Amino acid sequence: MSPCEHDFLQLLRLGIGHNAFALTGNEGWSTIQALAREQGLSAIILDGINCLPDNTYDFPVKKKLEWIGEVLQNYEGRYVAYEKAIGELAGFYARHNIKMMVLKGYGLSLYYPKPNHRPCGDIDTWNFGCQEEADRVLSCEKEIKVDTSEHHHTVFWWQGFMVENHYDFVNEFSTKTNSSLERLFKDKGKDDSRSVLVNGEKVYLPSPDLNALFLLRHSLMEFVGTGISLRLLLDWAFFWKAEYKNVDIPWLMSVVEEHGMRDFFHIIDKICVEDFGFDSRIFPKTESKKEHLKERVLAECLSPEYDRRAAHQKGLIKRVLFKCRRWKAGNWKRELCYKEGHLESFLWSVRMHLLKPGSI
Repeated sequence: MSPCEHDFLQLLRLGIGHNAFALTGNEGWSTIQALAREQGLSAIILDGINCLPDNTYDFPVKKKLEWIGEVLQNYEGRYVAYEKAIGELAGFYARHNIKMMVLKGYGLSLYYPKPNHRPCGDIDTWNFGCQEEADRVLSCEKEIKVDTSEHHHTVFWWQGFMVENHYDFVNEFSTKTNSSLERLFKDKGKDDSRSVLVNGEKVYLPSPDLNALFLLRHSLMEFVGTGISLRLLLDWAFFWKAEYKNVDIPWLMSVVEEHGMRDFFHIIDKICVEDFGFDSRIFPKTESKKEHLKERVLAECLSPEYDRRAAHQKGLIKRVLFKCRRWKAGNWKRELCYKEGHLESFLWSVRMHLLKPGSI
């Protein structure tokens, strides 16, 4: 781990209200700022900088003012627009007797010390099995174009935000394991007991059981596929801190064991405790013979071997070659995360892309 990465993690700990170790004094502020942007943690790292003792570190005043402006605009200001968009979309659906649950983003931000310091990206929604009707009324009444080319969700734009409207929780075509997990997700997705008011409109949230399994599987698949940022692991940690007493842990751990997710579960919990400073008592007790990979997982989150943006480069051949190289380099990730062997995983991946060629 580089000095800047060490300092970044300490500032992250300070930014979420945890104790931290001393900074190295390397003071590579431009590198730290760039890493904060890549990780979606600019606001939290700035919170950590604001916790540093006065005059201890030589932080340029001009850079700090620029950083504050970035947080005000891209985090706090955007969060206001995010809430407005979510509330108005839920209200639109409600007028057609369609319920809307938000997955990931907004609901998870409510677990953070400062919700508007968690970056808001896409809006992921679940209409309790009424996705087709929801898309239809939106398309007819608002004349919004709905893209159906993606696996397990449709896509459209609403008030400047991309919305992914899920008809499945996970892509059933990407792995064999996802097919059996989807049945569990659909069952847990019937629960409408959790909700909040957003700009005066009722917005449903996942139950603790659904959230626990969905966050774990989503993070695992992103890690294997294109990589994950530390922000996803912070989501996991803050969720557990708030909800661990409400999760059916025996049920969750049985699912984790059955679907081969224990090693990844164990490692991300260790990162949350050892590197983020969360209390170990909030996480289930687990064991893994692969915990030696913890530092490698953390390094991959901080500085991925393959830049995920390169997967979208122009030219089909270039994209295919890039994804083949990334696939080979990711063997260790699949061995950590999947029950399926390499050949089976490869065949499922090919099938998935053939079904939706636009995903190549």
